Amino acid sequence: QVQLVESGGGLVQAGGSLRLSCAASGRTFSGYAMGWFRQAPGKEREFVAAISRSGGNTYYADSVKGRFTISRDNAKNTMYLQMNSLKPEDTAVYTCAVRGSASGLYYTVSAYDYWGQGTQVTVSS
Repeated sequence: QVQLVESGGGLVQAGGSLRLSCAASGRTFSGYAMGWFRQAPGKEREFVAAISRSGGNTYYADSVKGRFTISRDNAKNTMYLQMNSLKPEDTAVYTCAVRGSASGLYYTVSAYDYWGQGTQVTVSS
């Protein structure tokens, strides 16, 4: 089993930056792709970014491309999401996920097997 814990969320003004972390325990996730999703009040969970097993390939939702950067440190069993130029519409609970053996496109919820508890990001105008 994999346990995921997100941290780094908080309140920031529009245009500011935050860095989210996702720490894994129970087993290494070095053999699996990972991703970040977010869910705003009253809305469906949506894809934010994904990263391949070794970190060589990254993917982003159009809404965050150019502003967010996903990375991972497999030696530390940790994944990161650097968020710059934040907008009020980025306000959501951000959750990290590990793909595991699930099949599916990288930008879909069904592609991931393990999920963290989420961390709140609030961007004020």
